[in-house]
Amino acid sequence: MADGDKNADASDLGKIRERINTVDEKIQALINERARYAQQVGVAKGGLGTAVDYYRPEREAEVLRQIAERNEGPLRDEEVLRLFREIMSACLAQQEPLKIGFLGPEGTFTQTAVFKHFGHSVRALPFHTIDEIFQEVESGVADFGVVPIENSTEGSVNNTLDMFLTSPLKIAGEIELRIEQHLLGRMKGLENIERICAHEQSLAQCRGWLREYLPHVELIGMSSNAAGARRARDEQGTAAIGPDVAADVYDLNILVNSIEDRSDNATRFLVVGRKLLAASGNDKTTILVSTSDTGGGAGVLHQLLQPLAEYNIVMTFIESRPSRRKNWDYVFFIDIDGHANESPVSDALAKLEKQCSLFRVLGAYPKAVG
Repeated sequence: MADGDKNADASDLGKIRERINTVDEKIQALINERARYAQQVGVAKGGLGTAVDYYRPEREAEVLRQIAERNEGPLRDEEVLRLFREIMSACLAQQEPLKIGFLGPEGTFTQTAVFKHFGHSVRALPFHTIDEIFQEVESGVADFGVVPIENSTEGSVNNTLDMFLTSPLKIAGEIELRIEQHLLGRMKGLENIERICAHEQSLAQCRGWLREYLPHVELIGMSSNAAGARRARDEQGTAAIGPDVAADVYDLNILVNSIEDRSDNATRFLVVGRKLLAASGNDKTTILVSTSDTGGGAGVLHQLLQPLAEYNIVMTFIESRPSRRKNWDYVFFIDIDGHANESPVSDALAKLEKQCSLFRVLGAYPKAVG
């Protein structure tokens, strides 16, 4: 290439970098302008003082859906939504960050779900049990809690379902998280791995990959992937399996990305809070129902579902659990499309309630975005 061509290429590259700098300045100015408007929202609401008083999950979901709809690339919707979540999170946290309880310890998939839904400008509070999360949200120690409800391969999380039998908390959102299992360790390569410590479920989900690439490595089941990551941090020759947040928390290298055998493995989480939400325009409602005679099997279930069918309500989830009232007595958790306060869902629920001995709306909340 001639010297003139090289100089021309360098000149073009310099101009592109100047344009990028100009765009960066505009982006920075606009983000700060948005933050000032967020401050004005707080003033307009009377300066209530805490982030939970300003936070409107239904409004946030509506904004994120609009962002995805107008995205023309080249960035994928997932990336654009992540960027805007962080901007919204930072703007909300100017006075005081939201406090979000999650199933700890640090470095779990539940913590990843917290950051996906709320952004990183929150205080993520790890708790030992699902029961404790509910208790701390009820008491106001945490503004919201994030708990697992359903895995695409393992099914429902019964501990979470059972908490709704007695808790006054409401569902304020849902999070769908693809479960990506990464191989983590302090070492640089696979040849130095002597053992892998991880939760039994993660070991099972990666069994095929481990058998093919690390057939002679010892596999050790742990109480959590975070516990395995701690061992990988502290022990020579030990690797772990877990999300990228575990690599950050425990200062580990991601040796191999996404070693899970099924790429469609996902977990659904619920956000629990103290209030019912207004409609966002694309919502889901969860109800808890029972009849005075749940011993009737399929006939009773058909009776319960009849009003939903009559009004053409789409049901997306149903699970039965012991009611704890008497032996062989059951309640049903049902997810349906639409908001409980909007027709035709409200009409169907009014008819359903008349034939139930137990009827509660556990939440009407935005469907997961992104």
